[in-house]
Amino acid sequence: MHKISLKDWVILLTIIPTILIGLSIATYFSYSRYVELNKFLDAQAQSIIEPLAIASTDDLINKDQQKLRHLISFAHRSQSSIVKSIAIFTNDNQIFVTSSYHGDIDIMRLNAGEAIPTKTSKSDYDDYIVFRAPIIDEYNAVNSKITPLGYIAIQIDRSKIQFIQQSEVLIAFAIVLFGILINFIFASQLIKNVTSPISSMVQVVDRIREGKLESRISGQLIGELNFLKKGVNSMAQSLGDYNDGMQRQIDQATIDLRESLEQFELQNVELNFSKRKAQDANQVKSEFLANMSHELRTPLNGVIGFTRQVLKTPLTDTQRDYLYTIERSAANLLSIINDILDFSKLDAGKMVLEKIPYSLREATEEAITLLAPSAHQKNIELSFNITSSVPDSLIGDAMRVKQIIINLASNAIKFTNNGSVNIDIKCEQVEQSKALFKVQVVDTGVGIKSQQQDALFEAFSQADSSITRLYGGSGLGLVISKRLVTEMNGNIGFSSEENKGSTFWFTFESELTPIPLITQLQTASLIGKKILYLEPHMHSRMATTHIMTDWGMDVSHVPSIEQIKDALSQTHDYEHVLIGHDIGTIALDELKGSIREFNKSNVSIHIAVNSNSPHIYETLFASGASNCISKPITPTKLNKALTHQDTPSNKVIEENKIKNIIPIKVLAVDDNDANLKLIKTLLLEQVAEVVTATNGLEAVELCKTEKYALIFMDVQMPVMDGITALAEIKTKTFNETTPIIAVTAHALHGEKDKLMDKGFDFYMSKPIDEAILGHTIYEYCDVTQFNEHSLESIHTQVKNTTPEPVIDSYSTTIIDWKLALKRAANKEGLAIEMLEGLTKSLPIAKQQISEAITSLDTEQLKTHIHKLNGACCYSGVPNLNKMAQQIETSLKQDVSIEDLEPEFFELFEHLDNVMSLAPQILNSFNIAAVKLDTHKE
Repeated sequence: MHKISLKDWVILLTIIPTILIGLSIATYFSYSRYVELNKFLDAQAQSIIEPLAIASTDDLINKDQQKLRHLISFAHRSQSSIVKSIAIFTNDNQIFVTSSYHGDIDIMRLNAGEAIPTKTSKSDYDDYIVFRAPIIDEYNAVNSKITPLGYIAIQIDRSKIQFIQQSEVLIAFAIVLFGILINFIFASQLIKNVTSPISSMVQVVDRIREGKLESRISGQLIGELNFLKKGVNSMAQSLGDYNDGMQRQIDQATIDLRESLEQFELQNVELNFSKRKAQDANQVKSEFLANMSHELRTPLNGVIGFTRQVLKTPLTDTQRDYLYTIERSAANLLSIINDILDFSKLDAGKMVLEKIPYSLREATEEAITLLAPSAHQKNIELSFNITSSVPDSLIGDAMRVKQIIINLASNAIKFTNNGSVNIDIKCEQVEQSKALFKVQVVDTGVGIKSQQQDALFEAFSQADSSITRLYGGSGLGLVISKRLVTEMNGNIGFSSEENKGSTFWFTFESELTPIPLITQLQTASLIGKKILYLEPHMHSRMATTHIMTDWGMDVSHVPSIEQIKDALSQTHDYEHVLIGHDIGTIALDELKGSIREFNKSNVSIHIAVNSNSPHIYETLFASGASNCISKPITPTKLNKALTHQDTPSNKVIEENKIKNIIPIKVLAVDDNDANLKLIKTLLLEQVAEVVTATNGLEAVELCKTEKYALIFMDVQMPVMDGITALAEIKTKTFNETTPIIAVTAHALHGEKDKLMDKGFDFYMSKPIDEAILGHTIYEYCDVTQFNEHSLESIHTQVKNTTPEPVIDSYSTTIIDWKLALKRAANKEGLAIEMLEGLTKSLPIAKQQISEAITSLDTEQLKTHIHKLNGACCYSGVPNLNKMAQQIETSLKQDVSIEDLEPEFFELFEHLDNVMSLAPQILNSFNIAAVKLDTHKE
């Protein structure tokens, strides 16, 4: 509507309404006149036919045609202007007499079988109307029943009436057209007097908008238009004055801006100088952190190591207590240093999360096991609950998940003087290949004041200074946890009330893998078994009950020792009794007496105690307890106890499982002897024959003479690399269709895509995970043609019965023996050989890396770091492995050697730690007695 001009509006509002009104009036009156003329014609015709019908009665009775013809002929002549013909018909519908023998008698006659109308009727045609009226003898009616003698029909001509109607319609519309013409003349005059001045005003306004402020509207206008003209001219004058003032201000502002720019240039020079100083200071800070970390941790390692050595010598109780205090203090200081380093890495964006398969339940149990002694020391009930519906086999960074759980749970234990700390894990959301998990830690501790909660996730801060002095710590645990959670696409939060405890929670995303990563517990023998369970702590009771009910056990809860006695005295159906013993709430002597009494009922007595004290265990075993379980109760501990896999000395005997060997031949290619030996050992557990090659050229020659079911190819090798060997094998050998799997110690996301584009069917990262290896064989070889076992049967794991070396929680970050066994397919002899080989190679590797750093030879440095990374992949050295991987990533991203100087300091520190600790671990084994032949099944 806004696009319609004023001229168009004048036309719309003047001419169109006139047209509509005129047409409406003309139509109305024309239609009224049309109806009126039709009614007049009908009335005139009825005034002719009805008297004739009455006058014709006697003559029709007497059959006097002469009189009737004279009568109707007279009527025809007298009304000849409208009457075209008159005819009289007998009651049998036969013509009796007519006024015009040339008339259309058939039209005037009633249709055959049609009854004579009892009153005047009418039939319309295009140019005429036929009226029919009955001729009735009323005097001779029988029983008041009137029988028509016949009927009279008149044909009326409508042409004259139609002419009059058309003439009046034309006259009416001619009058309307004349009115429209007069209206148009007046509208044109209005347009001329109004729109033309407005158009000139619009042109003047356009010129003013273009900057021609001297433009003015001239001439004498009428009415309001004259006021509008004056307003526009005044506006133009004001704009001109304003423009002149604005121009003066712009000129002044330009002068001021030039002066400001000169000042800004001086400030930019100063800012650049300050920026360089800040960058230098940041570099100094990084170097300081790395150097101080190395300088602090080296003597701390000595303090901790020699303290533990002294603890092995005969000591008085006071001396032993002092040494334990020294060890705990040093370990706490070391933990603070590690927190500061983690914070520094996160702050610099150098923290890289791993993506390796891991078991969520196994990782959680390891974290809980580390936390248990702290909880036992304060007599706090520590429990965790993870339902059977939560997925277990994941791909991610298990160490960081454990770190967050340990941070939150250790804080909960630290700030809880009595009560409990409960950990719950559930799955919030499951997609096709991902899941969102939520971990919640609830304590009954001191809580946090509302005014102190906002600063809780800030670095180097706790609730307040008094808490820092009372409980210690660096104040970095929560901020590190928050940043790690963010890296894992999750959130972290808490709710707390002073003196009523706190609830901390975090969520994290993790990829799912369908391959089971831990051996399923043997629970078939427990189905239907009845057990009496006493546990005063509700969360522990609920968590343990879930475990036993998932195994199909019949669990009966009892609130007290006396209830157990009553239940055992009433029935002998129970096979197990599980008692949760809380030191300080139940007298140990009373518990021992109850155990002796329960033994009379021939049931297995299992005690779950919040302590690791050997003295308590020995006391309970002496009283007749079948098993002593250290709280918190985990499925593994409980399963061993209930299936009698635990002996009183807690020695576990596990039988090796029989493997299902697939009858295929596989080629493994790697230039590192240790890596090649390990992959061959892992493959021989699942396939019938493994052929090895130490470089790509050797692999190509082997492929020219024999066909292989699968080829595992290292990427970086001397003589011929893996990518070149792949192209040769695909084009010049019998193995053009053989799946080739890239095996690399380190690959960025872009590099992995490049490997797939080069023709590799899949890639595996070192260290080779046994489950992933089995999955790869299952996917790229037609395993079903060899046996009908499922994927799970292919990935059986072997465990031996040799006890693990005793390694404290700090040392597991240097050499993790469980990880070493896992990466050696649970073969202890192979794990020892891999650790020995790594230890022997580290001095040379350290020297080569140092020389490459000194000479700033980036290519040689990449080669040596890659080789070190590959060697670390197959031994349990998590810190050294992670640092080597981080440095290799940075070098591949073209980070300069100078910028990586702090990382190299930390790398050398980890090298020294491994070289220092490895001989102690190796010496703890009788190598001559326990070394295994890795080629035997």
